[in-house]
Amino acid sequence: MTQSVLVADDEPSILLSLQFMLRKAGFEVRLARTGEEVLEAVAQSAPDLILLDAMMPKRDGFDVCQTIRANPEHRDLPIIMLTAKSRDVERQKGMAMGATDYVTKPFSTRDLVETVRKHLATASTPVLER
Repeated sequence: MTQSVLVADDEPSILLSLQFMLRKAGFEVRLARTGEEVLEAVAQSAPDLILLDAMMPKRDGFDVCQTIRANPEHRDLPIIMLTAKSRDVERQKGMAMGATDYVTKPFSTRDLVETVRKHLATASTPVLER
């Protein structure tokens, strides 16, 4: 079964490049442009992983991450925060809100695809084997 990735970013060029690279890597890709769209997409059908921009309109990624984590059904859903803010304070905030990982922009799309693969492999490993 194809694993699904929800890519959330308000920057069209980032959405398109990530959609292209992830599809090329064999993933099913869904897109969201606002925090509200992310929450609606997760409620409709939870993806296997979320790439979540920290700075989006309506609800920022930090708030969205915290909201997703508040639902016990999604406590193990990998969420990789994407942001242009590389300060340690921002990284710590993302991790405190429940992010699985934190990637700063600009990033290598190839490296990001490998990060996605790594987290999906970890998420699909039974708890007893971790």
